[in-house]
Amino acid sequence: MADKGKQRKSPRRAPKQAARKPAKPAAGGRRKNRRPAPPRPRRWGRAVGKWLLVTGIWGAVGGLALLAYFAYRLPDISNLSLQERSRSVRLLDRSGQVFATFGAYHGAPLAVDALPPHLAAALVATEDRRFYDHFGIDVIGVARAAMVNLEAGRIRQGGSTLTQQLAKNVFLTPARTLERKVQEVLLALWLEARFSKAELLTIYLNRVYFGAGAYGVTAAADTYFGKSARALTVPEAALLIGLLKAPSSLNPAINPKGARRRMAQVLTNMVATGDLDTARAARLGRRLPPLQGAAATSRDHRYFADWAFERALALAGPEAGDLIVQTTLDRRAQAAVEAAVRRHRAAAQRRRAGQMAVVVMAPDGRVRAMAGGVDYRASQFNRATQARRQPGSAFKPLVYLAALAAGYRPDNVISDQPITLDGWRPRNYDGRYLGDLSLRDALAQSRNAATVRLAAKIGRRPVVDLARRLGLTAPLGTGPSLSLGVSELSPLALAGLYAAFANGGRPVTASAIERLSRADGRVLYQRTAAEAPPVVPANASAALRAMLAAVVTEGTGRAAVLDRPTYGKTGTSQKFRDAWFAGFDARRVAVVWLGNDDGAAMDGVTGGDLPARVWADVMTGAGG
Repeated sequence: MADKGKQRKSPRRAPKQAARKPAKPAAGGRRKNRRPAPPRPRRWGRAVGKWLLVTGIWGAVGGLALLAYFAYRLPDISNLSLQERSRSVRLLDRSGQVFATFGAYHGAPLAVDALPPHLAAALVATEDRRFYDHFGIDVIGVARAAMVNLEAGRIRQGGSTLTQQLAKNVFLTPARTLERKVQEVLLALWLEARFSKAELLTIYLNRVYFGAGAYGVTAAADTYFGKSARALTVPEAALLIGLLKAPSSLNPAINPKGARRRMAQVLTNMVATGDLDTARAARLGRRLPPLQGAAATSRDHRYFADWAFERALALAGPEAGDLIVQTTLDRRAQAAVEAAVRRHRAAAQRRRAGQMAVVVMAPDGRVRAMAGGVDYRASQFNRATQARRQPGSAFKPLVYLAALAAGYRPDNVISDQPITLDGWRPRNYDGRYLGDLSLRDALAQSRNAATVRLAAKIGRRPVVDLARRLGLTAPLGTGPSLSLGVSELSPLALAGLYAAFANGGRPVTASAIERLSRADGRVLYQRTAAEAPPVVPANASAALRAMLAAVVTEGTGRAAVLDRPTYGKTGTSQKFRDAWFAGFDARRVAVVWLGNDDGAAMDGVTGGDLPARVWADVMTGAGG
């Protein structure tokens, strides 16, 4: 019975147990009728949002702090006129025209309303067409530039406004840093809040760099066109605005083709903004307007300019400020010097003469023109003022003048026979000895033996003393070879000596400056017109002039003959290391030197050869 009871209860309990605790499936089997677990709350979304909010707040705080730091480091912007600039030195030729500038040339400021309207139109059309519509930052322009640069894969356009350019040019450095860019934006906003659009254009046009040392449109108009900015024509204005892209490489005096293309682009820009019609722009863009200012001069005048600049600084002192220097330069004589050097340069190089130097001087010592080498771009060393070379026979007239001052006459006889002094025996150039000669013929034929004998007769010390009284300060030896020009002189020093021969025996000091004044008109130096008295008798001076005329008409200097009375002397140092011609006419003195910087021998060049021909071209080009 018990067994039967158990059998009856089992069927009733089994389903309850199955309901409470399902049987585990066999290994590898599937669970049937299982309920899914309820989803957990998604808390990561709120965490990320909170993190972003906190990060944004701190980022804003950090950004404001960084902005405040950049603002704190801004330069002083309280007064635009107090920005530092270097000293400007302007050199004027004898007619009052600027031919060279040193330092930053800042012209007198002009309001934009006083300038031709096409100047501002060209600026806005080229640099910032939305200038009148933005608040200092052109958001549309920045976005457009970004799209262009993105498509090109490189920087092709910039988004800077004129106001940003002004901020950078006046207050900041060109450094490409984040700090500088942020400061540029801050300053642009400040400028727009502080000034009107017309005032911003005025400041910009009076401060921006136009190349050739010219800052501001007044200086640029004077430098490139020799005129007031008020009188700029449309093509002149377009040329100046075009220079802003690359002031040095687009200088029309150096790169006329590039400058003309850029000017034509500016004119095209003005067509796009409605400031110019197409036909007129095409016509004006065909050629550059003529250059008339300092930028129009060649670079070879820089030998004279450098020399005059150094002398001006020495006279003015370090605290003089901006300077205006009225120099002695004669543009026509300078052009003649440069043309002669160019004309004979190739022939000189074929004869192994690598350099030339030329000095043109008035008989009172005013230097009218100068070339210190064949190419200023290749070498700025001024051989006219700094090189010291043996003048050779060009020194001989001093010996004959000393003899004439001691009572000799041109027709007195001197022997051209061989002579030995202290074991030294001078030779004549042609190896021949002509016996007895007059002083006139001995100088005309440049006889070495006769000249050495003459110096021995009158004494070499009187020759040196006379050189000193005539203003020659270079060291001079007193040995037997003194009379043959072995003591080294610069071309400028030799020109001063010949100026004394030309003016009747008055000593001169070579000068480059007539007047030196500050920009405010205060005169710091004025050259006086007083002449020193002659240091030799008038008859001796006149006799030497006649003897130097014979050198040109019948002696070694016949290649230098002109269509007017001409006086001069050739000079050649040993082994053809130096070749000279020095001489004068009624108005000017000129000295020409040919040689090599290292003293290497030329191919047989003598003073009566290439130097005499260069001299004749210089004197002819300079005018009678």
